[in-house]
Amino acid sequence: MQIIKNLITDYPALSPCENDINKAYAFLHETVANGSCVYVCGNGGSASDCQHIVGEMMKGFLKKRPVTLAPQVLAKLSTESAEFLSAKLQGAMPCHALTVETALITALCNDVSADIIFAQQVYGYCKPGDCVICISTSGNAVNVCLAAELAGAMGIKTIAMTGQDGGKLATLCNVALKAPSDITLKTQEYHLPIYHALCAAVEDAFF
Repeated sequence: MQIIKNLITDYPALSPCENDINKAYAFLHETVANGSCVYVCGNGGSASDCQHIVGEMMKGFLKKRPVTLAPQVLAKLSTESAEFLSAKLQGAMPCHALTVETALITALCNDVSADIIFAQQVYGYCKPGDCVICISTSGNAVNVCLAAELAGAMGIKTIAMTGQDGGKLATLCNVALKAPSDITLKTQEYHLPIYHALCAAVEDAFF
């Protein structure tokens, strides 16, 4: 995949991760091809990365993604709405951040435990064929590790994004993308070009 080769050219320090990045791409490609959903979880800055990934997956990223609405859908729209939506809607690769359900997350924190905020959603949302991207710079965030462990037990593919140590999370996921740093901000700086390349590669395959 040329996009991933370009990533390694631009960020040579990521060379040890190249095979794992290709494996992660294969998981994401399979998920989108099956019409399944990619879910993403992480805390703090990694939560922001989760929502960033959704933004690249759910609308045009590097390519235009024109949509052709089915005739039966168009027939139920007003002429004005049909013209507007046909011109503006973009092809989507289903992706959801488990970080955005404020009412659910705060209820779980208050009533149960903050450690299950992502596992509860994995249990409620995920089905075989889906994929969960689990982001933790240390690799040891308890709520992220529990989500990954549960997803694996449910037969759902998992991708870890961590620092170079990998932590517990790397042992729980099908593939681990270990950024070559144990400094949080440096790890996050590597995570961004990795997930940009992955989103661009999957987009390139389908649009």
